[in-house]
Amino acid sequence: MTRRTITIELESGLEARPVAMLVQVASQYDSSIYVECDSRRVNAKSIMGMMTLGLIAGEEVVVIADGADEERAVDGIAKYLTEG
Repeated sequence: MTRRTITIELESGLEARPVAMLVQVASQYDSSIYVECDSRRVNAKSIMGMMTLGLIAGEEVVVIADGADEERAVDGIAKYLTEG
């Protein structure tokens, strides 16, 4: 299992379109991927789940991946959240 704390640097935060893009990035990996914020954990491959977090720019989240490609999965999610 791999965990990493990431600060969201997308200007608009995670509104509908950026959430859809994040789900596409997460879906490229076989690992189970979760995003935690304020003691809530959601599946990063779920658009509805990610929308419920209402994440904004500057907020910190913990990305957790578990599986064969967990390191690459966390790296990919981190890259998207910090670089867009």
